[in-house]
Amino acid sequence: MTDINFSGMAAKPDSQGNEQSSPAAGGRDLRWDIIELLFFAYRDFVGDADQELEAFGFGRAHHRVIHFVTRYPGLKVADLLDVLRITKQSLGRVLKQLLDEGYIVQKTGNNDRRQRLLYATPKGEALVAKLAGLQTDRINRAVAGIDPAGVETVRQFLRAMIDRDDPDKVLEAIFGGGRKTRE
Repeated sequence: MTDINFSGMAAKPDSQGNEQSSPAAGGRDLRWDIIELLFFAYRDFVGDADQELEAFGFGRAHHRVIHFVTRYPGLKVADLLDVLRITKQSLGRVLKQLLDEGYIVQKTGNNDRRQRLLYATPKGEALVAKLAGLQTDRINRAVAGIDPAGVETVRQFLRAMIDRDDPDKVLEAIFGGGRKTRE
């Protein structure tokens, strides 16, 4: 599939047919360059994994769940809901399929039997490793010509794109706490 190139975005007509510029612009220059690069980068970044997941009958929601369960063994269901910012109903179908097919196991908490703690099985870990390998290859190709300072700038940009008041404290989870990260 080829990318669509738009060489100049025309003004859109309002409800009376009068041409106007985007009301969201509010008189500022919009960052169409970065916005569209992010859309296309995301499409291709997840696309590598999408093709692999399709063979299992899984989608992006399955990928996100199995990723975080593998990365954070013993993750509580409530914390997974916060990390993914989804509802119980949205998680329920995906989690049930991953449990039923043996990619994740669920255990009760030691101190609180009501807690449901999630762990990836070896089968789940192997799937995540395969998907992460595909995505790592894409990342490595993208940063191959960039010096270490430039790679750090990319990290800083991506960190800055994450909501600072994020209740799941994703910055701490990813960049702190001794998790399996690559520096």
